[in-house]
Amino acid sequence: MIIKNNNTFHLQGKNISYVITVNEAGDLIHYHFGKKLADRDYSLKNEKLEYSLISYDENNIYLETAAQEYPAYGYTDLRTPAYKVRNKFGNSVSRLLFKDYSIMEDCVAEVEGMPCLFKGDKSAQTLEITLCDEAIGLDVVLSYTVFDEYDVILRSSRIINKSDEEMAVESAYSACVDFDKNDYDLVYFPGAWCREREFTRVSLNLGEKIDISNARGGSGHAMNPFVMVCERAANEKSGEVYGFSLIYSGNHSSLAECDQYGNVRVIQGLNPYEFQWNLESGEQFSTPQAVLSYSNCGFGGISRGMHDVYRNNLCRSSWADKNRPILINNWEGTYFDFNEEKLVDMAKKAKSVGVELFVLDDGWFGKRDDDLSSLGDWVVNKKKLPSGIKGLAEKINAEGLAFGLWFEPEMVNPDSDLYRKHPEWAIQVPNMKPSLCRHQLMLDLANDAVCDYIINAVGSILEDANVTYVKWDYNRMMNDMPFKGYNHKYILGLYRVFDTLTKKFPHVLFEGCASGGGRFDAGILAYSPQIWTSDNSDAVSRLKIQYSTSVCYPLSSISAHVTASPNHQLGRITPLKTRAEVAYAGIFGYELDITAMSDEECEEVKKQIEFYNKIKELVRTGDLYRLQSPYDSNYCGWQVVSKDKSEAFLFSCRILSQANFKDAAIRLDGLDAAKEYADAETGDVFGGDELMEKGIRPVYEKQDFSTFVKLYRAK
Repeated sequence: MIIKNNNTFHLQGKNISYVITVNEAGDLIHYHFGKKLADRDYSLKNEKLEYSLISYDENNIYLETAAQEYPAYGYTDLRTPAYKVRNKFGNSVSRLLFKDYSIMEDCVAEVEGMPCLFKGDKSAQTLEITLCDEAIGLDVVLSYTVFDEYDVILRSSRIINKSDEEMAVESAYSACVDFDKNDYDLVYFPGAWCREREFTRVSLNLGEKIDISNARGGSGHAMNPFVMVCERAANEKSGEVYGFSLIYSGNHSSLAECDQYGNVRVIQGLNPYEFQWNLESGEQFSTPQAVLSYSNCGFGGISRGMHDVYRNNLCRSSWADKNRPILINNWEGTYFDFNEEKLVDMAKKAKSVGVELFVLDDGWFGKRDDDLSSLGDWVVNKKKLPSGIKGLAEKINAEGLAFGLWFEPEMVNPDSDLYRKHPEWAIQVPNMKPSLCRHQLMLDLANDAVCDYIINAVGSILEDANVTYVKWDYNRMMNDMPFKGYNHKYILGLYRVFDTLTKKFPHVLFEGCASGGGRFDAGILAYSPQIWTSDNSDAVSRLKIQYSTSVCYPLSSISAHVTASPNHQLGRITPLKTRAEVAYAGIFGYELDITAMSDEECEEVKKQIEFYNKIKELVRTGDLYRLQSPYDSNYCGWQVVSKDKSEAFLFSCRILSQANFKDAAIRLDGLDAAKEYADAETGDVFGGDELMEKGIRPVYEKQDFSTFVKLYRAK
C-alpha cells in the first residue's frame, strides 16, 4: 500500500514501512525504513540539525547530515553520491528538488532492457517521484514498488537529459538508504573460483567507507551483488537486518560508509569505475532494479523473505515453479574423452538407478578435444557423435531419459572458424593484442550482429534436436573493455540474447553457469531458475558455499551434484552418503562416470534418488532455517519446513570426528509447536514444541565428514 499524506509518501508492505518526506526547500528526505508504522504526516518530523563547519544553503538546510533519497555530491553534501552527471557547464555539481509524483496501482515498475521482478498474482503498487535540477536541465525519476505480501522495496532510477546539450552520466546507483545511527555491521560475500560467496562480517566504524564491488565484467566469483547491514547483536534468529540485492549480472557496487557524525549511508547499483553513459538532449538512462529487504528476525528472516520473492516473482521460466529432473552430467566422468557409445552406456546405467536427465557437457562441437579450440563453432563433431546431436538425443530418449546440452555461447577461441571469419567480433581494445583466459576471447555482445549469431547458432540446435535442458557456461571474466560504459552495453546484449532464447524455447530448462558460481546473481536467475553453484563439488567445501549462498538465494536456485571421490578439485575423500546428503539442499544431480561405480554403490545411489524424490518439492518450496554455521563451529546444519508446517527435512554434518566428545543436540525451528511429528524412517513421534525446545541429538558415524538427515511429517 502507498499512502500520500501531505508531504509524506508512506510505502507499507506486509510488515514494513518505507517513509519519504519532502522538506520545505523541496529536498527528498528519507525518514524510515523498517518495522511497519502507522499512517501520519511524517513531514512534520523533519529534523533541523546544526553543526559547525558544514555547508548550508540559503534556507539553512544542511544536506551533509540529512538522510536523503538520492543525494548528489558537492552542494552542501560531501558524502558519496547516488549519481554524478557532468553537465553542459563542465562540472558535476547538482541538486535535485521535488518536481512531481505518480502512484500506479496494481503495477511493478519495469526497467527497459533489464530483468526485474514481476507482479504475478501478488498485490503491488508503484510510486514514481520526479526530481529536477532546472539549472542544468536534469530530471531523475525514482521508482519504488511495494508488495502487500512481502517485506521488500524495489528501487531503480531513470536519468533524463532535459537540457539542449549532451550530458555524461558518470555514476548512477539504483538505491540509497541513509541511516541515522552507527551501531551496524556489514555482511558481504567475497570469494574466488571454487570458494565463492564466503560469509564475511565486519563492523562499520566511524569515518569508514567499504565498497563491496566487482569490475571484472560479470557479477563475479570475487564479490556477490548482495549485502546486509545489521545491528551489532543480530544473528541468525534475531535482530534487525537490512538486505540489498541487485538484479544485475555485470559490474556492480554496494557501498557503505559511516560519516564523521555516525550516519550510515548504503548505496547499491552499477559500479562507477570506468563507467560513462552519454545522453543527448531528450535521452534517458535506466539503472537496474535493487531489492531492499528488512527483517527483525535476523539473517534467517531476510533469507526466507528473499527466497519467496525470488522464487515467485523473478524467473519467468516455465520451470520456475516445477520440480526439476534429477540429472547426470558427463563432465567429471569423461571430460573431453567420450564417444557416442560411452554416453549411451552412461545414460542406460543412470536410468537404472532413477536418473531422469542426461546432460552432455563440453567437447561435442567443432574439433574440441581440449580447451584450445572451437568455441564459437556450434557444429557437432561427427567423429565423436556420428548420429549428431539429434541422433544422440533420440538414443538417450529411447533409454527413457531427457537430454540436455552444454554451451558457452559468449566465447570464441582464436583457433575457430568463427574467429577466422569474424576476428572483429571478439572484444578488443584498438591497437592492443587481446588478452586470453582459458585460451579464449569474449564475443562482443554490444554488437547486435554478434547477439543475432548466438541466438541463431544456439536456436538452430534447439530446433533440430530434442534438447530440454541447456547449461549456459561463461568461463572467463572480461578484461579488455574498449570504452567507458562498455560492460553495461555488453550486459544489455546478454539480456537480449537470454530473453529471446528463453521466450522462443519455453520448454527448455536453462541453467546458468560461470566457471561454477561466477555469475550467481538475480539477473541470471530471471532467465535460469537454477545456477551451477561452484565448480568446487567437494561436499565439505560445499557446506560453506551452499550455506552462504542460501542467505539471499533460494535452494531452488542452487544446483548441487554428487561427484567422484577423491574429489577432482581438492583430492578429498568423502563417503558417498555425505556427498549426497549435502547435495540434497538444492537441485540434486550427479556428475561422475556411473559406469565405473560398483553394484553396491549404484544401489546406494538408487536409494539416494528415492529419498530425494520424497523431499524435492519440500526443498524447492519450503522455508529454510540455518541451524549450525560451518563458519564458527565444527558442524553445519539446516532445515527446510513446508509452508503448512506439515513436513520438515533436517540435515547436519559433523565436519571432523572428535574423541571422547558429546555432540550437542540440534534444536529445530519453524515447526508448529502444537503438532506432533513422526520420524518418517523410524515412526518415532515428537511434539513440535519438543523438537524446537529440547531438540534431538544426531547420531554420527565414527569418521570425519559424517552426516545425519531426518524427514519428519506431522501426524
